[in-house]
Amino acid sequence: MNYNDIIGAIGVGIILIAYFLNIFSLIPKEGKLYFLLNILGATIACYASLLINYFPFVILEGTWALVSGYALFQLYNKKR
Repeated sequence: MNYNDIIGAIGVGIILIAYFLNIFSLIPKEGKLYFLLNILGATIACYASLLINYFPFVILEGTWALVSGYALFQLYNKKR
């Protein structure tokens, strides 16, 4: 495995952990941790996609991170 593969595996792994925890109701799907894991994982996976110049996944993961960031922002605004 090279650097790109390791970085990509870490990012995708974090996204899958968030999904697993959500599906089995171990964390709330509208919770801060779920959004943070998605932001972190998608950002890392987006970076890995940039490293290999695979722009469809740069768009996918970048959008995933932005949407999760927006959801986290909405969560904080709702609590105020």
